Amino acid sequence: MNILNQEKQIRIVNALVEGCSVRSTARMVGVEHKTVLRVLLRAGDHCARLLDDKVRGVHAKSIEVDEIWTYVFKKERRLTEKDDAAIMGDQYVFAAIGAEHKLIICHAIGKRDARTALGMIDDLKTRLVNRPQLTTDGFTPYPVAIEAVFGADVDYATLVKVYGGRPESGPEWYKPAAHVAEVVSTVITGEPNPWRISTSYVERQNLTMRMMLRRFTRLTNGFSKKLENLRAAVALHFAHYNFVRIHSSLRVTPAMQAGIASEVWSLEQLLP
Repeated sequence: MNILNQEKQIRIVNALVEGCSVRSTARMVGVEHKTVLRVLLRAGDHCARLLDDKVRGVHAKSIEVDEIWTYVFKKERRLTEKDDAAIMGDQYVFAAIGAEHKLIICHAIGKRDARTALGMIDDLKTRLVNRPQLTTDGFTPYPVAIEAVFGADVDYATLVKVYGGRPESGPEWYKPAAHVAEVVSTVITGEPNPWRISTSYVERQNLTMRMMLRRFTRLTNGFSKKLENLRAAVALHFAHYNFVRIHSSLRVTPAMQAGIASEVWSLEQLLP
Protein backbone atom coordinates (compact mmCIF):
# COMPACT_ATOMS: atom_id res chain seq x y z
CA MET A 1 0.00 0.00 0.00
CA ASN A 2 1.55 3.30 -1.05
CA ILE A 3 1.08 6.67 0.67
CA LEU A 4 -1.42 7.94 -1.90
CA ASN A 5 -3.69 4.91 -1.47
CA GLN A 6 -3.47 5.21 2.30
CA GLU A 7 -4.45 8.87 2.13
CA LYS A 8 -7.40 8.12 -0.13
CA GLN A 9 -8.61 5.36 2.17
CA ILE A 10 -8.48 7.72 5.12
CA ARG A 11 -10.45 10.32 3.16
CA ILE A 12 -13.02 7.70 2.21
CA VAL A 13 -13.42 6.47 5.80
CA ASN A 14 -13.61 10.03 7.10
CA ALA A 15 -16.38 10.90 4.63
CA LEU A 16 -18.36 7.77 5.45
CA VAL A 17 -18.27 8.28 9.23
CA GLU A 18 -19.32 11.90 8.74
CA GLY A 19 -22.54 10.84 7.03
CA CYS A 20 -21.70 11.02 3.33
CA SER A 21 -23.24 8.56 0.91
CA VAL A 22 -21.13 6.12 -1.08
CA ARG A 23 -21.55 8.03 -4.35
CA SER A 24 -20.91 11.48 -2.85
CA THR A 25 -17.78 10.06 -1.19
CA ALA A 26 -16.65 8.68 -4.53
CA ARG A 27 -17.09 12.11 -6.15
CA MET A 28 -15.19 13.91 -3.37
CA VAL A 29 -12.26 11.51 -3.36
CA GLY A 30 -12.19 11.02 -7.13
CA VAL A 31 -12.68 7.24 -7.24
CA GLU A 32 -15.38 4.87 -8.42
CA HIS A 33 -18.20 4.01 -6.04
CA LYS A 34 -17.12 0.36 -6.17
CA THR A 35 -13.77 1.43 -4.74
CA VAL A 36 -15.55 3.14 -1.86
CA LEU A 37 -17.52 -0.05 -1.18
CA ARG A 38 -14.35 -2.15 -1.21
CA VAL A 39 -12.73 0.19 1.33
CA LEU A 40 -15.91 0.11 3.42
CA LEU A 41 -16.01 -3.68 3.48
CA ARG A 42 -12.33 -4.00 4.43
CA ALA A 43 -12.54 -1.30 7.09
CA GLY A 44 -15.84 -2.66 8.40
CA ASP A 45 -14.46 -6.17 8.73
CA HIS A 46 -11.40 -4.81 10.54
CA CYS A 47 -13.58 -2.70 12.86
CA ALA A 48 -15.79 -5.68 13.67
CA ARG A 49 -12.69 -7.61 14.80
CA LEU A 50 -11.46 -4.59 16.78
CA LEU A 51 -14.78 -4.25 18.59
CA ASP A 52 -14.85 -7.96 19.34
CA ASP A 53 -11.26 -7.96 20.68
CA LYS A 54 -11.07 -4.61 22.50
CA VAL A 55 -14.50 -4.17 24.06
CA ARG A 56 -14.07 -6.77 26.78
CA GLY A 57 -13.77 -6.68 30.54
CA VAL A 58 -16.22 -3.76 30.67
CA HIS A 59 -17.55 -2.47 33.99
CA ALA A 60 -20.98 -0.94 33.51
CA LYS A 61 -23.39 -0.16 36.33
CA SER A 62 -26.31 0.67 34.07
CA ILE A 63 -26.85 -0.62 30.53
CA GLU A 64 -29.55 0.36 28.07
CA VAL A 65 -30.58 -1.91 25.18
CA ASP A 66 -32.66 -0.98 22.15
CA GLU A 67 -33.00 -1.68 18.44
CA ILE A 68 -33.30 0.56 15.39
CA TRP A 69 -34.97 -0.30 12.10
CA THR A 70 -33.56 -0.17 8.61
CA TYR A 71 -33.87 -2.33 5.52
CA VAL A 72 -31.73 -4.00 2.87
CA PHE A 73 -32.47 -3.86 -0.89
CA LYS A 74 -36.23 -3.41 -0.38
CA LYS A 75 -38.71 -3.08 2.44
CA GLU A 76 -40.24 -6.19 3.95
CA ARG A 77 -43.65 -5.65 2.40
CA ARG A 78 -42.07 -5.49 -1.07
CA LEU A 79 -40.40 -8.91 -0.82
CA THR A 80 -41.52 -11.64 -3.21
CA GLU A 81 -41.11 -15.40 -3.16
CA LYS A 82 -37.96 -15.05 -5.27
CA ASP A 83 -36.24 -12.81 -2.67
CA ASP A 84 -34.14 -14.16 0.19
CA ALA A 85 -35.98 -12.82 3.24
CA ALA A 86 -33.03 -13.65 5.52
CA ILE A 87 -30.73 -11.09 3.91
CA MET A 88 -33.29 -8.69 2.42
CA GLY A 89 -36.13 -6.63 3.77
CA ASP A 90 -36.35 -5.25 7.28
CA GLN A 91 -33.22 -5.46 9.42
CA TYR A 92 -32.69 -4.23 12.96
CA VAL A 93 -29.53 -3.06 14.70
CA PHE A 94 -29.62 -4.12 18.35
CA ALA A 95 -27.21 -2.16 20.57
CA ALA A 96 -26.25 -2.07 24.25
CA ILE A 97 -24.77 1.16 25.65
CA GLY A 98 -23.24 1.87 29.06
CA ALA A 99 -25.04 4.83 30.61
CA GLU A 100 -22.05 6.14 32.57
CA HIS A 101 -19.42 5.97 29.84
CA LYS A 102 -21.61 5.93 26.67
CA LEU A 103 -19.65 2.95 25.33
CA ILE A 104 -21.36 0.74 22.77
CA ILE A 105 -20.62 -2.55 24.47
CA CYS A 106 -21.96 -4.80 21.74
CA HIS A 107 -24.39 -4.88 18.86
CA ALA A 108 -26.13 -7.34 16.57
CA ILE A 109 -27.85 -7.05 13.19
CA GLY A 110 -30.74 -9.23 12.14
CA LYS A 111 -34.47 -9.62 12.16
CA ARG A 112 -36.43 -8.30 15.13
CA ASP A 113 -36.92 -11.73 16.66
CA ALA A 114 -36.00 -13.87 19.66
CA ARG A 115 -32.93 -15.34 17.95
CA THR A 116 -31.24 -11.98 17.36
CA ALA A 117 -32.18 -10.72 20.84
CA LEU A 118 -30.78 -13.84 22.51
CA GLY A 119 -27.55 -13.65 20.52
CA MET A 120 -27.01 -10.01 21.45
CA ILE A 121 -27.74 -10.53 25.16
CA ASP A 122 -25.45 -13.56 25.26
CA ASP A 123 -22.66 -11.52 23.65
CA LEU A 124 -23.27 -8.72 26.16
CA LYS A 125 -22.84 -11.08 29.11
CA THR A 126 -19.40 -12.22 27.93
CA ARG A 127 -18.10 -8.63 27.86
CA LEU A 128 -19.04 -7.61 31.40
CA VAL A 129 -17.13 -8.04 34.67
CA ASN A 130 -19.87 -6.96 37.07
CA ARG A 131 -23.53 -7.46 37.86
CA PRO A 132 -25.28 -4.83 35.73
CA GLN A 133 -28.60 -3.07 35.75
CA LEU A 134 -30.37 -3.50 32.40
CA THR A 135 -33.19 -1.50 30.88
CA THR A 136 -34.97 -2.45 27.66
CA ASP A 137 -38.23 -1.55 25.98
CA GLY A 138 -41.22 -3.88 26.00
CA PHE A 139 -40.02 -6.14 23.16
CA THR A 140 -41.24 -9.58 24.29
CA PRO A 141 -38.07 -11.65 23.63
CA TYR A 142 -35.88 -9.47 25.91
CA PRO A 143 -37.08 -10.84 29.28
CA VAL A 144 -36.79 -14.42 28.04
CA ALA A 145 -33.29 -13.83 26.65
CA ILE A 146 -32.07 -12.03 29.78
CA GLU A 147 -33.45 -14.76 32.03
CA ALA A 148 -31.75 -17.44 29.92
CA VAL A 149 -28.37 -15.65 29.88
CA PHE A 150 -28.11 -13.81 33.21
CA GLY A 151 -30.48 -15.81 35.38
CA ALA A 152 -30.85 -13.98 38.68
CA ASP A 153 -27.46 -12.23 38.35
CA VAL A 154 -28.93 -8.98 36.98
CA ASP A 155 -31.13 -6.08 37.97
CA TYR A 156 -33.54 -5.75 35.07
CA ALA A 157 -36.49 -3.51 34.28
CA THR A 158 -38.48 -2.62 31.18
CA LEU A 159 -39.52 0.88 30.18
CA VAL A 160 -42.55 1.13 27.91
CA LYS A 161 -43.75 4.39 26.38
CA VAL A 162 -47.48 4.69 25.78
CA TYR A 163 -48.24 7.01 22.87
CA GLY A 164 -51.29 9.15 22.27
CA GLY A 165 -53.05 9.45 18.92
CA ARG A 166 -51.30 10.92 15.88
CA PRO A 167 -52.62 13.99 14.08
CA GLU A 168 -54.83 13.14 11.12
CA SER A 169 -53.65 15.89 8.77
CA GLY A 170 -50.83 15.54 6.28
CA PRO A 171 -49.34 12.62 4.31
CA GLU A 172 -48.59 9.49 6.34
CA TRP A 173 -44.79 9.86 6.13
CA TYR A 174 -44.82 13.53 7.13
CA LYS A 175 -47.27 13.37 10.01
CA PRO A 176 -45.92 14.66 13.33
CA ALA A 177 -44.92 11.92 15.73
CA ALA A 178 -47.44 10.85 18.34
CA HIS A 179 -46.88 12.35 21.78
CA VAL A 180 -45.87 10.23 24.75
CA ALA A 181 -48.91 9.95 26.99
CA GLU A 182 -47.34 7.78 29.69
CA VAL A 183 -44.08 6.00 30.58
CA VAL A 184 -44.46 2.70 32.42
CA SER A 185 -41.50 1.02 34.13
CA THR A 186 -41.74 -2.58 35.33
CA VAL A 187 -39.20 -4.42 37.47
CA ILE A 188 -38.55 -7.88 36.04
CA THR A 189 -35.56 -9.20 37.99
CA GLY A 190 -33.58 -8.09 41.03
CA GLU A 191 -33.70 -4.61 42.52
CA PRO A 192 -32.92 -2.03 39.80
CA ASN A 193 -32.34 1.55 40.89
CA PRO A 194 -35.48 3.47 39.82
CA TRP A 195 -33.36 6.49 38.84
CA ARG A 196 -31.42 4.37 36.35
CA ILE A 197 -34.41 2.82 34.61
CA SER A 198 -34.04 4.65 31.33
CA THR A 199 -33.48 4.15 27.60
CA SER A 200 -32.62 7.79 26.87
CA TYR A 201 -28.96 7.23 26.03
CA VAL A 202 -29.51 4.32 23.67
CA GLU A 203 -32.35 6.19 21.96
CA ARG A 204 -30.02 9.15 21.53
CA GLN A 205 -27.51 6.77 19.99
CA ASN A 206 -30.23 5.70 17.55
CA LEU A 207 -30.54 9.34 16.50
CA THR A 208 -26.76 9.55 16.10
CA MET A 209 -26.91 6.57 13.75
CA ARG A 210 -29.68 8.22 11.72
CA MET A 211 -27.59 11.39 11.45
CA MET A 212 -24.15 9.87 10.85
CA LEU A 213 -24.96 6.80 8.75
CA ARG A 214 -26.29 7.85 5.35
CA ARG A 215 -27.91 4.48 4.72
CA PHE A 216 -30.17 5.01 7.75
CA THR A 217 -31.63 8.27 6.41
CA ARG A 218 -35.33 7.85 5.68
CA LEU A 219 -37.02 8.61 2.34
CA THR A 220 -33.80 8.47 0.31
CA ASN A 221 -32.08 6.02 -2.04
CA GLY A 222 -29.06 5.69 0.27
CA PHE A 223 -30.32 2.46 1.88
CA SER A 224 -28.11 -0.65 1.92
CA LYS A 225 -28.32 -2.85 -1.14
CA LYS A 226 -26.51 -5.78 0.52
CA LEU A 227 -26.51 -7.01 4.12
CA GLU A 228 -22.71 -7.22 4.18
CA ASN A 229 -22.50 -3.50 3.36
CA LEU A 230 -24.86 -2.70 6.25
CA ARG A 231 -22.81 -4.81 8.65
CA ALA A 232 -19.60 -3.11 7.55
CA ALA A 233 -21.05 0.39 7.85
CA VAL A 234 -22.43 -0.25 11.34
CA ALA A 235 -19.15 -1.77 12.57
CA LEU A 236 -17.23 1.21 11.20
CA HIS A 237 -19.65 3.63 12.86
CA PHE A 238 -19.46 1.98 16.28
CA ALA A 239 -15.67 1.65 16.18
CA HIS A 240 -15.34 5.31 15.25
CA TYR A 241 -17.85 6.30 17.94
CA ASN A 242 -16.13 4.25 20.66
CA PHE A 243 -12.48 4.94 19.91
CA VAL A 244 -12.06 7.97 17.62
CA ARG A 245 -14.85 10.47 18.21
CA ILE A 246 -14.53 12.61 21.34
CA HIS A 247 -17.86 12.61 23.13
CA SER A 248 -19.14 16.15 23.67
CA SER A 249 -20.20 15.62 27.28
CA LEU A 250 -17.35 13.32 28.33
CA ARG A 251 -14.55 15.32 26.64
CA VAL A 252 -12.87 11.98 25.91
CA THR A 253 -13.87 8.97 23.83
CA PRO A 254 -16.28 6.45 25.35
CA ALA A 255 -13.51 3.83 25.25
CA MET A 256 -11.24 6.07 27.33
CA GLN A 257 -14.04 6.80 29.79
CA ALA A 258 -14.66 3.05 30.14
CA GLY A 259 -10.95 2.38 30.71
CA ILE A 260 -10.38 0.14 27.68
CA ALA A 261 -8.32 2.73 25.76
CA SER A 262 -5.65 5.15 26.92
CA GLU A 263 -5.79 7.64 24.06
CA VAL A 264 -7.87 8.92 21.18
CA TRP A 265 -7.44 6.65 18.18
CA SER A 266 -6.72 7.88 14.68
CA LEU A 267 -8.64 6.97 11.54
CA GLU A 268 -5.63 4.97 10.38
CA GLN A 269 -6.26 2.52 13.21
CA LEU A 270 -9.67 1.71 11.75
CA LEU A 271 -8.05 0.54 8.51
CA PRO A 272 -6.65 -2.98 8.07
